[in-house]
Amino acid sequence: MSGVNAVSAPSSTPFSADQKEYLQGFMAGVAASGQFPLSSGAAPSSSAPVPAATVEPTVHGTPLADLCKEEKWKHDENPLDSWERLLAHSSADKFPDAENMYRFKTHGLFYVAPAQDSFMIRLRVPACEISAHQFHGLAELAADVGNGHVDLTTRGNLQLRELRPRDLVTVLTRVRELGLTSQGAGADNIRNVTASPNSGFDPKELLDVRPYAKAVHHYIMNHRDCYGLPRKFNIAFDNGGSLTVAADTNDIAFIATRVVGRAAGSTDDAISNLKFQISNSDSEISDIKSQIADPLSEISNFKSAIPSPGVYFRVQLGGITGHQDFARDTGLLIKPAEATAVAAAMVRVFAENGDRTNRKKARLKYLLDKWGFERFLEETQKKLSFPLVRVPLTACEPRRPLIKHGWIGPYHQAQPGLTSIGVGIPIGRMSSKQMHGLATLAANFGKGELRLTIWQNVMIPHVPNALVASACRQLKNLGFTTEASSTTSGIVACTGSRGCKYAAADTKGAAASLAKHLDHSNLAVEQPVNLHFTGCAHSCAQHYCGDIGYIGAKQPDGTDGFHLVLGGGLDLEQGIAREVFRGVRATEVNALTEKILGTYQSRKTSGETFVEWSRRHSVKELQELINA
Repeated sequence: MSGVNAVSAPSSTPFSADQKEYLQGFMAGVAASGQFPLSSGAAPSSSAPVPAATVEPTVHGTPLADLCKEEKWKHDENPLDSWERLLAHSSADKFPDAENMYRFKTHGLFYVAPAQDSFMIRLRVPACEISAHQFHGLAELAADVGNGHVDLTTRGNLQLRELRPRDLVTVLTRVRELGLTSQGAGADNIRNVTASPNSGFDPKELLDVRPYAKAVHHYIMNHRDCYGLPRKFNIAFDNGGSLTVAADTNDIAFIATRVVGRAAGSTDDAISNLKFQISNSDSEISDIKSQIADPLSEISNFKSAIPSPGVYFRVQLGGITGHQDFARDTGLLIKPAEATAVAAAMVRVFAENGDRTNRKKARLKYLLDKWGFERFLEETQKKLSFPLVRVPLTACEPRRPLIKHGWIGPYHQAQPGLTSIGVGIPIGRMSSKQMHGLATLAANFGKGELRLTIWQNVMIPHVPNALVASACRQLKNLGFTTEASSTTSGIVACTGSRGCKYAAADTKGAAASLAKHLDHSNLAVEQPVNLHFTGCAHSCAQHYCGDIGYIGAKQPDGTDGFHLVLGGGLDLEQGIAREVFRGVRATEVNALTEKILGTYQSRKTSGETFVEWSRRHSVKELQELINA
């Protein structure tokens, strides 16, 4: 018939196994649709295909029934799609229940009861760089709908507090109008992407890392699958210069490094280089084995693994110091232009394979512990169009020395005639009036640019040398400091019990009290020390990384107290502090800290740092020396 295909006679050839499976699935789908029910009273033929059992949905392979409640909420509705919920809560001026409290964190909004019956918003400040215009706008916002203050955080961003439910939409829209965002600043997402605060003007830096940090930030903003991870995720970029960004405390650390020596040569050159590394010392053998699974089998690929001289990123993974673990070197050496792709691939491997049943074991560290670095990098490689290259650390220049407390005070820039001024913000908190003053000063004396540091301070770059003294005087009049102190310039404190329900002590209050005490004491400490106050085991202020760390601990009578840990450090001083004093009343912290620092100053050898002094003594010896 014209326009109609002829129908062939049925074949007598039996169906194959694959055809039977296909037909079984097809008929199961037809039956499940309900559109073609069996005739009334008709019994299915014994030879008819049996509908397949319903397969339970999963989230990256984890059955829904096994998910923790937060994962079930995310499965039911993506928290990024919470705008209608936010509108409803704002219109009704009501606080959220547990589910919506979690959902709103994805938008950077935290309901912080019972510490405060209000919201806090945490922003994203990519690469820790913010404009004077944005600073003015946030100052106005804090005054209009907040408590008139902002807090600087240990991820180089800002928080506004004491927001009412009815102002949620106003806050979010005004933040966006300033060219900022809070999306993904809380819950199970990639937090603020940090960068060395002096990037672009540090005379000692190897690479201005801001473009790469911002590239990762914008990639996250534009890819929904980079949200809703098993747990929070931190990424940092270190310029290899004079200031730390605590990259080794992050899930992924991109650390600028220089490769020296000749470019890749023949395979014989590669073999000779590898033999030299192995013969250098027994410890080198262990180091190389940790970087390549089988050194001998990798020799054929080693030619491509010896890069030309230049600046690259060395990649570390798995930092989570609250769980007493630093990021560890992977052996990866990547071109700076590859950083976004590598970060995205690693985030996706984590999203697909991280634990979604137990939130206490859901950070990247635990996937690495379960798999090992080799498998994680193999899975990462599958998501990339270019090969990952791994080389020994000895192919790279050692990390350059860091200026401890170098985030405070004037420092000459790489650009002739210009100076950056590090501004000390007491306990990381400033008023709207102070913010306006800082922004105006940055515009009048600099180029309208400010940098935030992970030490809860601010830097104003591009100040002409001739104007530095005047700028410092004005900063002092605003209530800030521009002179580094060996004891107080390294004080950081998390929000504490005044604004966080998890904190067991008023960390901000204790830190402010200690700073005042040390400023008025006769104690002179030659080497700078870092003092970290954190309110709970979440360790937002990274107490395990301080020369002296303080973790909140309620006393039996309900008053504030702290456990004290000594000898922690970052970067070249990397190490986890040891608990030396337990259950110290908050009222006794100042005197004990002065005693600790005084003992160190009187007992140390010439030029010995606090880390070196404390680590060469056992815990018992430290207790005896300090209590003597």
